[in-house]
Amino acid sequence: MLDWRATEMAFMAVLESDLRALSAEARRRHPAVKEGAEHAILKLRSLSSSSEIVHNEDILRIFLMACGVRTVKLSVIGLSCLQKLISHDVVAPSALKEILSTLKDHADMADETVQLKTLQTILIIFQSRLHPENEENTAQALGICLQLLESNRSPDSVRNTAAATFRQAVALIFDHVVCAESLPTSKFSSGGQISRTGTVTGDVNRGINLSESLENEFVSGGQSLMRETLTKDGKLGLRLLEDLTALAAGGSASWLRVNSLQRTFVLDILEFILSNYVAVFRTLVPYEQVLQHQICSLLMTSIRTNSEFEGEAGEPYFRRLVLRSVAHIIRLYSSSLITECEVFLSMLVKVIFLDLPLWHRILVLEILRGFCVEARTLRVLFQNFDMHPKNTNVVEGMVKALARVVSSVQFLETSEESLAAVAGMFSSKAKGIEWSLDNDASNSAVLVASEAHSITLAVEGLLGVVFTVATLTDEAVEIGELESPRSDNNPPAKCTGKTAALCISMVDSLWLTILDALSLILSRSQGEAIILEILKGYQAFTQACGVLRVVEPLNSFLASLCKFTINFPSEAEKKSSVLQSPGSKRSEPLVDQRDSIVLTPKNVQALRTLFNIAHRLLNVLGPSWVLVLETLAALDRAIHSPHATTQEVSAAVPKLMRESSGQYSDFNILSSLNSQLFESSALMHLSAIKSLLSALHQLSHQCVAVASSAFGPASSQKFGSISFSVERMVSILVNNLHRVEPLWDEVVGHFLELADNSNQHLRNMGLDALDQSICAVLGSDQFQDNTPSGSRSTSEEMGTRLAELRSLECSVISPLRVLYFSTQNIDVRAGSLKILLHVLERHGENLHYSWPNILEMLRSVADVSEKDLVTLGFQSLRVIMNDGLSTIPADYLHVCLDVTGAYSAQKTELNISLTAIGLLWTATDFIAKGLVHGPGGEKETGILDVHSIPKQMDGEKTEELALNISYTANEQSSLINIVDCNKLLFSIFSLLHKLGADDRPEVRNSAVRTLFQTLGSHGQKLSKSMWEDCLWNYVFPTLDRASHMAATSSKDEWQGKELGTRGGKAVHMLIHHSRNTAQKQWDETLVLVLGGIARILRSSFPFLKTLCNFWSGWESLLLFVKNSILNGSKEVALAAINCLQTTVLSHSLKGNLPEPYLNSVLDAYEFVLQKSPNYSDNTASKVKQEILHGLGELYVQAQKMFDDRMYTQLLAIIDLVVKQAVITTDSFETEFGHIPPILRTVLETLPLLCPTEHISSMWLILLRELLIYLPRADSPLQNEEDESEHASTSDHMQDANMKTIDDIPNGTASISQTKVEAPSLSSGSTTALPTGIPSYLFAEKLVPVLVDLFLQAPEIEKYIIFPELIQSLGRCMMTRRDNSDGELWRLAVEGFNRVLVDDVSRLTVNGGPTSNISKPARTRIWKEVADVCEIFLVGYCGRALPSSSLSPVALRADELLEMAILNILGDKILKSPIDAPLNILQRLVSTLDRCASRTCSLPVETVELMPSHCSRFSLTCLQKLFTLSSKETDNWNLTRSEVSKISIMMLMSRCEYILNRFLADENDLGERPLPAARLEEIIFVLQQLACLIIHSDTASVLPLDPYLKSGLAEENHDKRPHLLVLFPSFCELVISRNARIRELVQVLLRLITKELALEKVSLLAS
Repeated sequence: MLDWRATEMAFMAVLESDLRALSAEARRRHPAVKEGAEHAILKLRSLSSSSEIVHNEDILRIFLMACGVRTVKLSVIGLSCLQKLISHDVVAPSALKEILSTLKDHADMADETVQLKTLQTILIIFQSRLHPENEENTAQALGICLQLLESNRSPDSVRNTAAATFRQAVALIFDHVVCAESLPTSKFSSGGQISRTGTVTGDVNRGINLSESLENEFVSGGQSLMRETLTKDGKLGLRLLEDLTALAAGGSASWLRVNSLQRTFVLDILEFILSNYVAVFRTLVPYEQVLQHQICSLLMTSIRTNSEFEGEAGEPYFRRLVLRSVAHIIRLYSSSLITECEVFLSMLVKVIFLDLPLWHRILVLEILRGFCVEARTLRVLFQNFDMHPKNTNVVEGMVKALARVVSSVQFLETSEESLAAVAGMFSSKAKGIEWSLDNDASNSAVLVASEAHSITLAVEGLLGVVFTVATLTDEAVEIGELESPRSDNNPPAKCTGKTAALCISMVDSLWLTILDALSLILSRSQGEAIILEILKGYQAFTQACGVLRVVEPLNSFLASLCKFTINFPSEAEKKSSVLQSPGSKRSEPLVDQRDSIVLTPKNVQALRTLFNIAHRLLNVLGPSWVLVLETLAALDRAIHSPHATTQEVSAAVPKLMRESSGQYSDFNILSSLNSQLFESSALMHLSAIKSLLSALHQLSHQCVAVASSAFGPASSQKFGSISFSVERMVSILVNNLHRVEPLWDEVVGHFLELADNSNQHLRNMGLDALDQSICAVLGSDQFQDNTPSGSRSTSEEMGTRLAELRSLECSVISPLRVLYFSTQNIDVRAGSLKILLHVLERHGENLHYSWPNILEMLRSVADVSEKDLVTLGFQSLRVIMNDGLSTIPADYLHVCLDVTGAYSAQKTELNISLTAIGLLWTATDFIAKGLVHGPGGEKETGILDVHSIPKQMDGEKTEELALNISYTANEQSSLINIVDCNKLLFSIFSLLHKLGADDRPEVRNSAVRTLFQTLGSHGQKLSKSMWEDCLWNYVFPTLDRASHMAATSSKDEWQGKELGTRGGKAVHMLIHHSRNTAQKQWDETLVLVLGGIARILRSSFPFLKTLCNFWSGWESLLLFVKNSILNGSKEVALAAINCLQTTVLSHSLKGNLPEPYLNSVLDAYEFVLQKSPNYSDNTASKVKQEILHGLGELYVQAQKMFDDRMYTQLLAIIDLVVKQAVITTDSFETEFGHIPPILRTVLETLPLLCPTEHISSMWLILLRELLIYLPRADSPLQNEEDESEHASTSDHMQDANMKTIDDIPNGTASISQTKVEAPSLSSGSTTALPTGIPSYLFAEKLVPVLVDLFLQAPEIEKYIIFPELIQSLGRCMMTRRDNSDGELWRLAVEGFNRVLVDDVSRLTVNGGPTSNISKPARTRIWKEVADVCEIFLVGYCGRALPSSSLSPVALRADELLEMAILNILGDKILKSPIDAPLNILQRLVSTLDRCASRTCSLPVETVELMPSHCSRFSLTCLQKLFTLSSKETDNWNLTRSEVSKISIMMLMSRCEYILNRFLADENDLGERPLPAARLEEIIFVLQQLACLIIHSDTASVLPLDPYLKSGLAEENHDKRPHLLVLFPSFCELVISRNARIRELVQVLLRLITKELALEKVSLLAS
């Protein structure tokens, strides 16, 4: 509401503005207009809405007054305002007459603007509610437009505007007529002609759509009855139509008051009315009469060509309008104007062949083409004329006329140019480009183009007829009048529908004319676009003929089309092609050109068209198949010909280039279409398929006869045709598997004929086809889904279905058996076996009834001597055993096993035997799946029980298995249940057992391996009784046989297979030395048997030990292992050891190994080692190593089962091995510092033997046993204090039960008890290590292991053995004297350091020794430590030991090692809160002091010769004394205090000696310099004395007067009272010649002054 109000207010404002402008313009010359404008403004302001203007004439009057002045400006303003008032419907209808009068006056004005405004106003009047309703006003308004149109004074713009205004006014008048008469309002075409699309097919479809719209408008939407009465508007339109017709005829218009008008303009308007207001002429009788009597008469007169036209009537545009109008009448009104349209059509056809300008003929051809591409128009014309006996056959006449135009091309002088132009026009049209001629084209070019245009229109017209027939045929199929060629129903004998009858009549009358014309233009044309269009026409018409079942046109079109497909070169062409290439090499052109085939684009498109037709008309070709098949066979030969090519690639291009190009894409497409055609046979009727097969059989049979006798190219062509026929027969069979029964015999019979042919090529062809056919049938759905539909199928139906399947399957497989047994030809037999292989590989799961024949055939193959046949037969068997066991009926499983055994035992091919043994393993896996009981039960069921199928199977799913066996559920269930899995398994085991005695090592080894693998894999599924049978019937007998054969077989060396000769001597294949005798081969078999037994025991030992008499079997196995180790070869011995180890290790950790079995293994190892020969060959060494590794692993896994006795036995075994190794070792390795491999293995094993908590007392036995192997040479340490050996234990030591043993002397109960329990070891430990190798060689490898074990020992056992360990390490350290280059002393030092650091760290963490260790025991430990430190440091460190081979790097490493033990002694031991007695501390400090005296105690001459590292060692020891004497605030304890007291006294004595010795040496040397080492020593001492600050506890032991001690103790600051002790020596050094010495002494004296507080005294005195 608000928008409307705003619009109205804006309109009022614009009017007011226009009135002001009008007033301003008329202000001077036209005061009346000015006053009227101002008065109108006041009136306008008084109005409330614009709708009141209608009732107030003053406003309209002022605008008319302004126009009446007839000045340009006022007229423009007035006309503009009038237009606004009319547009807003505020002008009363009564004012129309006055307005028209005003407009008529303005039309006479010469101003262009005023004239244009006048025309605009008239158009607005016609568009508004003021539309003239009476004849006078309408005539006056139209007359104004015509006046301006015809006026010579009117400019072009005004004329054009007037013409457009008149046309729009006429359209508005007829719109009013349609509305007033209640007619349909749709308009159909503004231009009167269908616009052209890219193809004729598109034009036909578009014409169909327009025609359907037209038909629907009048049939369903409009009035169906004609009316004679007219409304007022209808009469007005009729008057206008009559005047326009009169003007078009060259007369005058009485109503419009126009004497003449341009006829072209009027005819254009008439053509517009005829094409857009069809409803008016079809419904209103007066209009139809005007059309029939006046307009048709006008057009007939105008279209005549028998007189010369003058002026406007002869112009092309006028002729075009006349022809377009005629076309509209024929297209839209032919049903009511029969006679007139017949005349028009006859005249149009005649015009084509009259001597008229080409443009005129082209116009007529365009009209005729339009009729042809409009299916509805052509249909109506044919029904009204050709099918009416009294009327002329106008459609036939049109087609013949168009055909004559096409055929005229062969008579033209410029026919080739014209055809090229036609092709160009089609090409341009296909690309959507309008074809045009160059502006500077010559007259001849224009003539050629015109001729080409006429031919193009004629060809398109003919194609339009073809597509129209095809469209109408499709319509008849859609409405049910005709059966589709793809329909399953048989076609009716006769077509009765109207549309079908129409199509048949059109085909009968037009096909020959169309075929002649299209074949002519197709044969002469080369353009791709025109060829495609014509071939589309061929396809459409041929398919329509097939659907309509008109045979003669169908065959004729097919025959014509086939001529354009493939042209094989004639002999003349071949010769000419050879002659044209004289430069080619020799006979190569003959070979290349012999079968040369060139496919042009036309050939390719024709072939595609032929395929399309054949696909569409599969069921209706009938006898025509012969021609089609010959063409397709030729195509097939061309596709497979190496000399075939397409025209796009030149034949001169090399073959490689041709193959790499894209030219073969056409061949690929055609080949695909060729295959798809026969694949579509599945949609054909059965009778049609039989016709097709019969034609193929006939073609093949004819060619077979010719091919057998012909040679050369003819034979090759015939073979190609036979191959084509065979391939297509197979294709048909494959695509009709759902109804293969009636086709099988004919197809396969022909294949068998070929397979029996003497020609090998044909024979192979037949075998391949038979292979494909059998595989296709067996892979069909009826074999895939071979179960009746469950409960809905009765038993009778099921039985019938199974009988049909049995019959079909047997008939499909039987040709193979016949082929194999009926001939001795190896190729045919091999061919049948190959087919069988393919069948089994692809569809073996679908076979159910043919297994007896198949297995019989394969069993017979196993006995033949031809290797190829055996190989093929075994391939089939392998498929069965790998993939088909689940689908074979249960009754035939034992046959399969027997056949497999036959292939395993055959001697023709070794690899087949080996693979067949693998198949037996596969069969075992399959059979084992049927065993639902395990070791705990005895229940046994048959295999493949439907209710007990495993959830998952190898390679096949449960659902597939159930589906495959369910088809015979009732029949098979009884068979399944009677088959015993045990019997099948024992059958396999028996076969493998027999094969285990084969004389071929590969076969028996494979059999043995498979036997034990199957038992190991499926042992958990076997019952006790089955296991007992397996052990006593297969396992142990296999072991006995292999052992017997290994012992009794020949040891003679074999010669390998003879490969040839060289120099007259035979050349044999080399055989490895480990396999070059029969005995060695049997040893390999024995190793496999032992490995298999190990696998069985590893996986099933817990169950097997529960069997009866298993212990006796175990004992026999142990006996065999012992004998194998002692008497067998190396690999057998190792395998025997591995057999025991695997069993024991795998079950000891799990707790499944009873103690007797473990003891028996230990006893066996001990027995073997005791009985083993005392020589060190590689075999014995390797066996002992393996036993040692096994013992270590055994202890690790079963350590919870070991008690003291077993552990002692284990150590005794290792001790025995070590002693044997030491005695029998080869000195060659020892010379280079290597220990024997056995001892290396011992060292690797020892870390694994740590006793567990429940046998912790064995630590002493272990460690003491290891200490025996260390050097025990005479030394000061040996046997020292032997009496106190056992005094090291605490009076409070607790045993394993934590009870005190105070009542036992010396606390040695645990050790004594251990010695009693292991007397052999204790007795052995008292003897020295045999001297077979140097003691240090094994000891240096043992020391790190010993130290590691010691550090892991429990605390009590550790401290019991501690002194002995220190003694042994000390002895090893002393070896530096005799062997300074060796590693033993170094490793002993490192171990000694580790032990001490570990002990001190424990004391530091625990705050002292634990209560379990007594003080005497600790004292003995420290005594041993002090002894070792004293002897090693004083006697072996810091000295110039003889060495000849140590590098500087090694010397530096040794020096670092010495420093390391000094650091541990000075920084770790003596500074820690250790529990060592005072005398031990004094010895340790004294050891440092003695080491520090090296430099100062030697004469000057000797010092100069001393190595530098000796002085460094001495200086380091002196530094440790200073460090021990110094004060420490963070780690001061009682032990530290005692050490510092001892250290300070020794340090003071050592320093005094060094100072005095320096003075004496300096005096003795005189002017000679002191040695650098001595000088460095004294400087170091003086510097350290200055830096040394001692604790008050330490100062208390200094030899000072009491008053000095009391004075020094008064203050707590840092003191240096030790300087007072050395004050006399400092005073002597003041006179030293060395300035550096004097400076250092001066510093010390000042410190003494400070210490005595003399500085304060002097200050006070001053």
